[in-house]
Amino acid sequence: MNISMPIAQLTRSLLAATTFASLAAPALADDAPDATADATPVMVVTATESADSRVTVAARDGEDDTIEIADGDEGSGRSFLRGGGRLLLTGGVTQVEGAAGGGLAPWALIGSYGSRDEFGANAFFTGVNTQDFSLTSFGGMITAKNRVELSIARQSFNLNALGAALGLGREFSIRQTVVGAKVRLIGDAVLDQDSLLPQISVGLQYKKNDEGAIVRSLGAQHDEGVDFYASATKIILSQSLLLNGTARLTKANQFGILGFGGPNDDSYKLQFEGSAALLLTRKLAIGGEFRTKPDFLGLGEEDALDLFVAYAPVRNASLTLAYADLGNIVVGSQRGVYASLQIGF
Repeated sequence: MNISMPIAQLTRSLLAATTFASLAAPALADDAPDATADATPVMVVTATESADSRVTVAARDGEDDTIEIADGDEGSGRSFLRGGGRLLLTGGVTQVEGAAGGGLAPWALIGSYGSRDEFGANAFFTGVNTQDFSLTSFGGMITAKNRVELSIARQSFNLNALGAALGLGREFSIRQTVVGAKVRLIGDAVLDQDSLLPQISVGLQYKKNDEGAIVRSLGAQHDEGVDFYASATKIILSQSLLLNGTARLTKANQFGILGFGGPNDDSYKLQFEGSAALLLTRKLAIGGEFRTKPDFLGLGEEDALDLFVAYAPVRNASLTLAYADLGNIVVGSQRGVYASLQIGF
């Protein structure tokens, strides 16, 4: 697949391409049965200049899968099923509230693999099991031109034994819908390798809890609320490293599952979310996240963290497994396994 760009962007595009090739080649070399056998190079980058002073850049990896290093500003003719024009895993996975990012925190990256002249889409399913509770979340997103992301997620928080003790039934679940929007403001996490400027995006998440009477009985003031956040993400290809920081204004109790606000406080609180991920191979990443949470209800709500492994066996699918520590949720600390499947284009 070829992409076109002004000459001024050629230098940083080739820098991103050759840097990615150098870090991906050693990781993939171990998979070759015979190092002396003829093999397709891990990544070959070519550039040609046309009569109208535009430059075409093409990159091809060793699996005969074309990779676009930079977003084109002309239609590339790429098939929707080919999976978009961005590097593998550079759209993140889907966090529990439906935005592109890690498991806990949204990143500044726009989800899917759609590039500057493309639309993209993702669907996901996530499950979390702890000692006392279980959470499922599913939904999807659409993206436009690597600029705008619209998402929706449906969450179900099963109370298990606590539900039985409260007379609600062991299978009773608190359900919540999250509708999100994110816009990339400045920067490009992949292309801007010659700059310290990160990719910066802003977003919001509108949350509507189905169980207003229950969350109000716990002291919450509302069964709906809006979180506002700003994220900055930097990918350092030479170190195979992704760093992200997110600032969030929220009134949510336990992500909104226990309502919004408390008996004595209904003001927004500023919270911090941080992520770091290391690319071990082009298809495999490991990392960790941390997310602070306010305690409006006085029930000892604590911060959350996770340690994750994300694997993309093919361009259109990724699987994330994590150890999650969600902190205290009403009856005690909750730790368990997090698993998420994402399908996208």
